[in-house]
Amino acid sequence: MRVLICPDKFAGTLSATAVADAIAEGWGGDTTLVKRPLSDGGPGFVEVLAGSVNGRRLTVPTVDPLGRPVDGEILLAGPVAYIESAQACGLHLLAKDERDPNTTSSYGLGLLITAAVEAGATEVVIGLGGSATNDGGAGMLAALGAPPVDAAGYALPYGGAYLNAAATLGGRIELRDVRLVAATDVDSPMTGLHGASNVFGPQKGASREDVYRLDAALEVFAGVLERAFGISDLQTQPGGGAAGGIGAALIALGGRVTSGIGLVTASIGLEHELDQAGLVITGEGSFDHQSLRGKVVAGIANGARDRGIPCIVLCGRNETGYREAASAGVTETHSLTELFGSEDEAMARPAEGLRELAARLARQWERL
Repeated sequence: MRVLICPDKFAGTLSATAVADAIAEGWGGDTTLVKRPLSDGGPGFVEVLAGSVNGRRLTVPTVDPLGRPVDGEILLAGPVAYIESAQACGLHLLAKDERDPNTTSSYGLGLLITAAVEAGATEVVIGLGGSATNDGGAGMLAALGAPPVDAAGYALPYGGAYLNAAATLGGRIELRDVRLVAATDVDSPMTGLHGASNVFGPQKGASREDVYRLDAALEVFAGVLERAFGISDLQTQPGGGAAGGIGAALIALGGRVTSGIGLVTASIGLEHELDQAGLVITGEGSFDHQSLRGKVVAGIANGARDRGIPCIVLCGRNETGYREAASAGVTETHSLTELFGSEDEAMARPAEGLRELAARLARQWERL
């Protein structure tokens, strides 16, 4: 049997590569194991693509969501540059007590885009996901030369909460006709019940009151972007809510939205590997309703279902129902919290737990 191992990261604990390695080590035996770690646009996007795209990785200075210096990367493959918003805006860059989408900024992503343009790219593909921000890309636009300003012309403080005072953009953005592509991990709109603030704000540190305030502020900022760039219906565009609304700002700049997992799987030739597989193992840290809306697990499970191949999900915790998962093409789901009986243990020993789960699966599936 040929087993295809293609997981996403386990956020906060293991990279996608480390997850794939742990599963392969646990399975062992003589089975043919093919490892293809994945990313849907979030953390690990550049690392995963670098393993298959013929390009060079450039280290560039940027800042984190609170403006502190960090290093980011550009993967330059001919005229195309791949960058990862999480390297500048990622939730993993902040301690738990620092997480506050009222004040965090996407400014660092603007610095990465600028560096990609300066490196000679004519197309910049931006992986979106895993962000600590909810500023609608306002910080990114400021770094590109067009900060949001209030009615008196004063630049606003950084952070999503201040966008309710935005009146216009104070400057022009010159990207030298570079094409922008937003590789998103979700299809959520910018605002509303299923928008950036409501769905993702709480995991970034937002209280219920914060969520209402942030959603209203993004609604105001959407109007600013629509007037500035001569577009309409920005709030409802699929993918506009990615990375705290950065997706919407990229759409306003003329960017094209694409599925992050679709882009990665095409780049690494995963369709061919799926055609050859007898069993697929995928997974991520938290398997929940968001997982089935454009993330790695959804893309892989759908591909396996279309080919009649069983698909197993290994995860840190499982918050989906059996019917919901099965309808997406998932055959079995196993979680580390079930294995260890504790979320704290699952977070502390993820590689050990994945090896144990994989060993159990090997004994089960190799008898079939």
